[in-house]
Amino acid sequence: MKPQVIVVEEKCNGCSLCVKLCPGEVFELVNGKARVVREENCVLCYGCVVLCDPKAIIVRDLDP
Repeated sequence: MKPQVIVVEEKCNGCSLCVKLCPGEVFELVNGKARVVREENCVLCYGCVVLCDPKAIIVRDLDP
């Protein structure tokens, strides 16, 4: 499992739900926006994708 997690800054509204609810503590809030700080901790649960504004966070599994 090799996750890729991207926060689309212009779509992030700074609600911090991803920071609060991510089981891997992948995100931190920096200057009012979510930032990926521990991508390797992502467990590919896709909770952040579901919780946040549409297309604000992109999560991919890079393993074939």
